[in-house]
Amino acid sequence: MTASAIVLHLVSHASGELVEMLARNSVAQLEGVSVERTLYKMVRTVGQLPEILAQIGETPGFVIHSIADPEVRATLEEACRHLRVPCMSALDPFVEALAKHYRAEIHYRSSARDPVFDDYYRRVEAMKYALSHDDGTDADNLSDAEIILVGVSRSTKTPTCMYLASRGIKAANVPIVPGMPLPEGVAAARQAAFIVGLTVDPNRLARVRKARLQALAEDRETDYADIDRIAEEVREARRLCARYQWPVIDVTHRSIEQTASMIIEMLQRWRASRDVPPLEP
Repeated sequence: MTASAIVLHLVSHASGELVEMLARNSVAQLEGVSVERTLYKMVRTVGQLPEILAQIGETPGFVIHSIADPEVRATLEEACRHLRVPCMSALDPFVEALAKHYRAEIHYRSSARDPVFDDYYRRVEAMKYALSHDDGTDADNLSDAEIILVGVSRSTKTPTCMYLASRGIKAANVPIVPGMPLPEGVAAARQAAFIVGLTVDPNRLARVRKARLQALAEDRETDYADIDRIAEEVREARRLCARYQWPVIDVTHRSIEQTASMIIEMLQRWRASRDVPPLEP
């Protein structure tokens, strides 16, 4: 992807005409850019968000939404903050300007909701769990996790957890930091949760980390993207997983969906070997 490529994720509670029109006209004012645009229509429940967020995590960009439902909107915006992806409401500039001019109170109204099933609640809880246990957060309290992903920084742990949440699976992720032991919560959860290591080719990881540093305008000296350092990190992470006999998936040439599907299949086999009821479809 070139520096002039713009990635837009457009999230709409209806047909998406509003966010598409605003995005198209906004981009038209910019010189020398190309656009990759993804539209998500009829987003009316929190249960629809995990799969969307997994895609956003896989191809980060700018999120523009027209969600009015307070719960759905708050969850989307909170998740984007976790993913460090900019997110804005297409309606806010107009609504706030009108409210200020006419001194009117803003009260966003919920859109019509789809029928709610048990599956919906399971997905909502799974997504909340993924957000509250992302990147080592609350890592000493993983007793409710069904899956724990471990791996070095930028090995797609977060978007994979988001995708697993879209399937109703409570997944936490914990970074493997060189020279640092894993949180005690990982060891405590070993008997109840399925633990999987994610790894990636060091050369590709170096490119990803360099791009990350550039996006953050980070100009301090750091070995975060140093290829030799990264290669050692990857080796150390593999040794750790081998020590505990945790399966490892190389995500270098796999999409988030492919990785998640492999994890789900492995989880099913692991549960069957322990005589645990299988996941519901």
